[in-house]
This record gives sequence, structure tokens and C-alpha cells, in this order.
Amino acid sequence: MNVTTITFGKLQATTGLLALQELRAALAICAGLANKEIARALDCAPGTVKKTIERLFFKLGVSSRSALVAEAFRRGLVSFAGSPTPEHQRGESHDGVFVA
Repeated sequence: MNVTTITFGKLQATTGLLALQELRAALAICAGLANKEIARALDCAPGTVKKTIERLFFKLGVSSRSALVAEAFRRGLVSFAGSPTPEHQRGESHDGVFVA
């Protein structure tokens, strides 16, 4: 299986569980874009974005955009570009700061 890493703004993701188009849509959702903005960014129809998001909800077992974002980060599907891997974060104190 060919693995591809893509970036969207300050976010990055790697293919695997999600198809490339689904991953691009997930990154755009994580970046806070609305469906029409996602359609423009991915150069596709808004209806295509809607269907892609429905597939994302099913694959990730979620029912809202905010839950999709949380689940994508929890599973490690999406991360901040250049952020250390979870192994490097162990033992670090963040004093109440949320680290995704």
C-alpha cells in the first residue's frame, strides 16, 4: 500500500484508513472550513463534499464535525505539521495546556 502525507495549512495527514480525497476533506474540516470553502479548495462540487463528509462520519464512527476533528486527532490521522510524535511528548509537562 502506498502511503502519502499531505499538508493543509499548518495541518498534515497520512493516507491509510482514509482515501486521499477523504483525508483532504478531513484536513479542511479540521482547519475550520465550511462545505462551500472545502469544495473550492478541493476543486469539486459541494455535493461531492457532502458525500465525502458522510463517508468520513461513517468511517470514524462520529456524527458531527467537531467529533470528526477530535477523532481524527485522537487516531493520529491528522496532526500539526512539524509537531513531535506522541513518543517524543511523553514525560513533558504542559501545565494545563492542551496538546493535540
